[in-house]
Amino acid sequence: YESIKITYDTSKLTYPQLVAEYLRITDPTDSGGAFCDRGPSYRPAIFVANEQQRRDAEAAILAAQPHIAKKIVTKILPLGPFYPAESYHQHYADKNPVRYGIYREGCGKDRIVKAVWTGR
Repeated sequence: YESIKITYDTSKLTYPQLVAEYLRITDPTDSGGAFCDRGPSYRPAIFVANEQQRRDAEAAILAAQPHIAKKIVTKILPLGPFYPAESYHQHYADKNPVRYGIYREGCGKDRIVKAVWTGR
């Protein structure tokens, strides 16, 4: 899987809030990839470090499902080794806002996310 490693301040954001936000900014119903990025390495997944995170992720998916017409297929997987991407891939949207904007618009990310969550 291509993934990101998130470091966050737990006094400002809880793990359940983080998972809920992840579900809101992806298409958790697409088992074939993410927007224009297709294939197994782009499937939606939540990696958990322990049983509490697994329970929190499961609860977030259960809470989100009634708001989405299609079945959520996001997998919950055990956390494994993380290998950082090459530096030019890291913070790509910040480093390349125009290119990322073109990609995001061309792939329809915002439109797809809105349709998943509103049913339109």
